[in-house]
Amino acid sequence: MSTRIRHPYLDHPGPIPFAHRGGAADGLENTEAAFRRAVEAGYRYIETDVHTTADGRLVAFHDATLDRVTDGAGRIADLPWADVRQARVAGREPVPLFEELLETFPDVRWNVDMKAESSLLPLLDLIRRTDCWDRICVGSFNEARVARAQRLAGPRLATSYGTKGVLGLRLRSWGFPAALRRSAVCAQVPQAQSGIPVVDHRFIQEAHARGLQVHVWTVNDAVAMHRLLDLGVDGIMTDHIGTLRDVLKDRGTWT
Repeated sequence: MSTRIRHPYLDHPGPIPFAHRGGAADGLENTEAAFRRAVEAGYRYIETDVHTTADGRLVAFHDATLDRVTDGAGRIADLPWADVRQARVAGREPVPLFEELLETFPDVRWNVDMKAESSLLPLLDLIRRTDCWDRICVGSFNEARVARAQRLAGPRLATSYGTKGVLGLRLRSWGFPAALRRSAVCAQVPQAQSGIPVVDHRFIQEAHARGLQVHVWTVNDAVAMHRLLDLGVDGIMTDHIGTLRDVLKDRGTWT
């Protein structure tokens, strides 16, 4: 690896392949069926998102509402679990509880995006109850939210930078001063933002100098995967799990 392992979550021999939402290319994102397919394909790192229902159940789901990907409707935060569990992703697959996913796939490590403030305390409570500190990395676009999670949980919790933290790291790579949260263990970033490249040699060099891994999302093209791996990224998140597996096999780094 390019950096010293700062947290057991990151202990993986070679670049980390992440199945984004379980491998969202076929429309069954964030379902047990998608996660099972990724596991059967050899993936041990899965990216997912969490929301909390009106009665406090933590579900693996990306959007704030059921409308886009299920046959249900309404805001998850306004609905009880009894209603959310009736919805079917692509008309087929139920919305899973995150706690049940931890039990169903005991060898999987999860990259969890907290989509709403209401998910923070239930997620930390679940991690404590199940003692799965080494299996979860918590992230959010909201840097303040993930920083609060880190303060509440302490160093046992692996966290990535939010948008503000990534911006600070990008500014540092250009030679500008910027405050950075020291407790993060990785920077999870898009290839570019608003047409401006985020991931380049200087960004990766700055991250590695600070002991941070760099994971890039969401990369679905084999040429882009090879380019990023040549630059030295430490992980790639993809909807196309077969493509990333083939790329890593070609490079001799699929494990």
